[in-house]
Amino acid sequence: MLYHVTMDVNIPRDLPAEEKAEIVAREKAYSQDLQRSGKWRHIWRIAGQYSNVSIFDVRDNAELHEILSGLPLFPFMDIKVTPLLRHPSAIREDDS
Repeated sequence: MLYHVTMDVNIPRDLPAEEKAEIVAREKAYSQDLQRSGKWRHIWRIAGQYSNVSIFDVRDNAELHEILSGLPLFPFMDIKVTPLLRHPSAIREDDS
């Protein structure tokens, strides 16, 4: 099942720089592993913001929740999830 996910990151300004760097490094490794596995299909940065728009391809709501709540930056994120369904006029077979 495909999901459109918007993640807005709001790291507290008073978080120590060393702690922030460690969390961001873990976040990058976690997200890249998910991309390699095919579960995190696409990720785009939103220009001028500490935000991204992503497409996830996972089994169900529970798997998406597990993945998102496992993000090291999860405690600092506002997340919006929209389930996606194949459009009847779509001509590509690989987008379901």
